[in-house]
Amino acid sequence: MAAVTASPLVELRAVTFGYGERPVLDGVSLTVPRGKVTALMGASGGGKTTILRLIGGQNRAQAGEVLFDGQDIGALSTRALYAARRRMGMLFQFGALFADLSVFENVAFPLREHTDLPETLVRDVVLMKLNAVGLRGARDLMPSDLSGGMARRVALARAIALDPELVMYDEPFSGLDPISLGTAARLIRQLNDSMGLTSLFVSHELEQTFAIADHVIILANGRIAAQGSPEAVRVSTDPLVVQYVHALPDGPVRFHYPGPTVADDFGAPP
Repeated sequence: MAAVTASPLVELRAVTFGYGERPVLDGVSLTVPRGKVTALMGASGGGKTTILRLIGGQNRAQAGEVLFDGQDIGALSTRALYAARRRMGMLFQFGALFADLSVFENVAFPLREHTDLPETLVRDVVLMKLNAVGLRGARDLMPSDLSGGMARRVALARAIALDPELVMYDEPFSGLDPISLGTAARLIRQLNDSMGLTSLFVSHELEQTFAIADHVIILANGRIAAQGSPEAVRVSTDPLVVQYVHALPDGPVRFHYPGPTVADDFGAPP
């Protein structure tokens, strides 16, 4: 008897989106496998963070469908969207901690906002989440007392406070030293496996990303250039993928932002 393949937790079907007159995504279709670590990669400005915002419902697709556990995010009522968001955790670029709240209070915030747990249980959950990221002893520190790597780990503890099914990370390795970067990468992998999560992260860091990801998606020029296992993506012969994986300056990914020709701006040479 053939094995039944679980449906993806997140799926984009022919999604088109842009900001004003600037197109960002052009008919993008992708899947985020349930229970796996998926990396979303590609050149800066290619729409990776936009995809996270579409999944979270901050933006709505102009065409196509964004499905979370089979539900079309763009078609949900406000009440249903908030219910879906409670099943998601988000780690923003550089952590985005509340500057005037302690480490403990930052992690406690979503628990107090979305549950009716008594303070004794809030305390236990916060300390368990901080322990999972190695920072239980930092509970009373303020964000200004933390290094960049520590702040990112506190933000991760906050992102998993409600035991979400999906955790999205927007460039979790940006600005970290090699030690902190390696720690963050291992945490993403370990928490995904130990908590039974589905993880989706945006990254530009090839070595660590390929080491921890089960599924890699390369986005370029508003389209999917490749998606599959790290091994399959690494050996792809698609010019877009080759340019990105090998950091080549020349290739299909545009260097110049679309605009008037040089002749239009400066006039024809004499």
